[in-house]
Amino acid sequence: MSNDQPRNNDLFEELLRESARVAADFDADESEHDPDPQQELSDRHALRRVKGFSTELQDISDAEYRQLQLERVVLVGVWTEGSAEMAENSLAELKALAETAGSEVLDGLIQRRDKPDPATYIGSGKVIELRQIVASSGADTVICDGELSPSQLRQLEDKLKVKVVDRTALILDIFAQHAKSKEGKAQVELAQIAYLLPRLRGWGDSLSRQVGGRAAGGAGIGGRGPGETKIETDRRRIRDKMAKLRREIAEMKVSRDTKRQERKRFNIPSVAIAGYTNAGKSSLLNRLTNAGVLVENALFATLDPTVRKSHTADGRTYTLSDTVGFVRHLPHQLVDAFKSTLEEVSGADLIVHVVDGSHPDPFEQIRAVREVITDIGGGDIPEIIAINKVDSANPDVVLEILRKEKNSYAFSARTGFGIEGLVHAIEKSLPQPNIEINSIIPYNRGDLVNAIHETGEILSEEYVESGTAIHARVGASLAKAIEAARISPR
Repeated sequence: MSNDQPRNNDLFEELLRESARVAADFDADESEHDPDPQQELSDRHALRRVKGFSTELQDISDAEYRQLQLERVVLVGVWTEGSAEMAENSLAELKALAETAGSEVLDGLIQRRDKPDPATYIGSGKVIELRQIVASSGADTVICDGELSPSQLRQLEDKLKVKVVDRTALILDIFAQHAKSKEGKAQVELAQIAYLLPRLRGWGDSLSRQVGGRAAGGAGIGGRGPGETKIETDRRRIRDKMAKLRREIAEMKVSRDTKRQERKRFNIPSVAIAGYTNAGKSSLLNRLTNAGVLVENALFATLDPTVRKSHTADGRTYTLSDTVGFVRHLPHQLVDAFKSTLEEVSGADLIVHVVDGSHPDPFEQIRAVREVITDIGGGDIPEIIAINKVDSANPDVVLEILRKEKNSYAFSARTGFGIEGLVHAIEKSLPQPNIEINSIIPYNRGDLVNAIHETGEILSEEYVESGTAIHARVGASLAKAIEAARISPR
């Protein structure tokens, strides 16, 4: 894109101004014709948290304890690298995550350190200051902007006398709230107990006492003998549960793989819509296909992938997949658990990377998403940068992204600005069929003609006495099907 030229800059600024006017008209129109709320969104908002129910540190099961029951929280971050603005953006993201989980954020604290303290994450002086803030504000939970080790969790809770959770546990809790499909729930549960296993502990002696005799302590036949402690028994049971969940997910994965193989068999190109959480991926899918996917201004509103069919201007069929949003430092437990879902990205022919143009640091979002895509094996897939929310973004920031990212396009899923240009770019980037056929297809093989229309490129077509004379370019599998059916050459 040649956005370096002043004329193009002026043109783009004029388009942004026009988009702002369209947005104003759009809002006015929405107020007059307010649609019925989506059932899923109303269900999600049906349960409200009540203030005043604090989470006490008592002798309860660790599984119950680790389920986040967040009410009034204080945020803590450690600034180890980058600028002060990046550290503040990171804490602002943690605040959005906490609010998505249903918490009321009371205060935030950032400490400048070379690296987090190995004992308490923050220094001893900050721990005292944090304890005073917790006591004065009446908070019942502290959330740390990083993944804490089991010893850090334990020591912070001992010193602060309130529950401490980290960024990973917070994201897992949001996933647990938003998962609705059987596969999604199983994946989240697997990620949660994988996170819980090394952090399993009890208050006092509840999980550290020895079983005793063969049938002592309620262990019964399932125990390993007199030397096994209760915590060892619980860990063994958790590992058994993890093995069971992995088997269930593998069985559910078969259905998804079958559908994906069917699309590949007919050479149907797949486009994965990926990007940072709350960048507008579901809104874009709804705009392109009228999919009716839940749209909410919240982090991780979408967990379960949605695949919809679409058509190019010349009639070719392709699929669009809405995927789970990525985030900075996405927990590896989630990446492992959601591999079957993320395969929609790694197995795609094209990635539409949606970026929130109104975010304070969109380049950090792009970097974080590309890091995850590379981790799941999608680093070599062609990519389109789609800059969303340009109706509310800073034009200078949008222009900077357009200059730095060669295959980038600006649009607004809310108002429809720039959608046509983005669709044209997607269609142009789809893989083209490369095998030319020139055959007469008998009238009793209309399925092959239909497949050519959906997945191939028609050069000429006419109807003759013996069948449909067709000249087209098709994929390798369809060409083999035509040859196997003994289609007579033209």
